[in-house]
Amino acid sequence: MTEATMTDLFGPVIYSYTREQAIEDGNLVDVSETAQEVGIRFPVALTRAVWEDCVAWGEEDNKRQTYQDESGRLWDVLFMLRFAIQRMPEDRDTLFYEIRRVPRGGRGRMARKVVLKAHIGPGDQGEPVITILQPQED
Repeated sequence: MTEATMTDLFGPVIYSYTREQAIEDGNLVDVSETAQEVGIRFPVALTRAVWEDCVAWGEEDNKRQTYQDESGRLWDVLFMLRFAIQRMPEDRDTLFYEIRRVPRGGRGRMARKVVLKAHIGPGDQGEPVITILQPQED
């Protein structure tokens, strides 16, 4: 008896969307350099939704709300991820963690709690990568 391959069982891949393509398209934001500074050794990307909700901050936001910058907001997302990873059971590939951030829009200045989801899985070449998503995203 021969061992069947995935192609034998299901046929050739019709279409695949790689992590690299998602980064090029802007659907994922590569934050690996900052993640390394925080102490995370695997490549890390945020979904566009997480970037817009938890990291993005411009001059108009500073004028309307309170002074912040994207690098500080990104650091908060990644530092809290590192802390959550250290407390994560080894047999899991997904974790949920909380950050506090000032929401964009309006005139609010108070930080509000947000739950994020981090998934560690294989990258395009099978290497470990981390993706940070909103809880309802896949």
